[in-house]
Amino acid sequence: MSLAQALILGILQGATEFLPVSSSGHLVLIPWLLDWQAPGLVFDAVVHWGTALAVVIYFRRDWISLIGAAIRSLRRGLSLEPEARLAWLIVLGTIPAALIGYLLEGFFEGMFARPVPAAGFLLVTAALLTLSERLGRRERDLQALNWRDVLLIGLAQALAIFPGISRSGATIAAGLAVGLRREQAARFSFLLATPIILGAGLLEVADVAQVGGLAGAGAVLVIGFLGAAVVGLACIHFLIRFLRTRPLYPFAIYCALAGVTFVGVAVLRAS
Repeated sequence: MSLAQALILGILQGATEFLPVSSSGHLVLIPWLLDWQAPGLVFDAVVHWGTALAVVIYFRRDWISLIGAAIRSLRRGLSLEPEARLAWLIVLGTIPAALIGYLLEGFFEGMFARPVPAAGFLLVTAALLTLSERLGRRERDLQALNWRDVLLIGLAQALAIFPGISRSGATIAAGLAVGLRREQAARFSFLLATPIILGAGLLEVADVAQVGGLAGAGAVLVIGFLGAAVVGLACIHFLIRFLRTRPLYPFAIYCALAGVTFVGVAVLRAS
């Protein structure tokens, strides 16, 4: 992979990780469409870590408060302040994706090499976004969440392990399904994503480092990481502001058009 390709894919990751259009799907489909070498899970993990840095920076005050509240709750026992309760709900919501990713790692590695399923799952993302807008009540805030709501959102995040199903799209849609307002659903989606993205990136980089896979790819990974972090930070800010007054339908339309287009290209190439 060239440095220019790494920069383009890093920017693409930053733009699509937080916008509900599936970063993993785009990282499969764009190289395939342009006949580039597939970036692989290592590059994918590093650019995901770049977007994790973006979300940590953007929500740094939230994370400081949440971590501090969680630590205080361990000292005080069962008496939970609202921020401590939210922190432990984030921990609970992280469990489904962590378990499924660990248990089915080999299966999902195979999925990342196949563009047609990724294109098809973009259509699933479009359907999730559309249904959540039509069915969501949009009247609750984060303090109203309970453990059942959070497990549902966590399962939606686990579903997004499939390339083409947007993580932010699935979790925001699940948040709307349990009645959260759009902006609150997006905020919880971003907070919930941070441990998974950081953990996945760290594990993948550690695995490759053990076999020397990072030695010749340092510059490519750094360029991708920085592109993803900078653009991801801008896209978080954009989406939070967008969802204060606007629905998810434009993203659903984009996912539907992209999914149909990529499936059509695959059919033409096969014929």
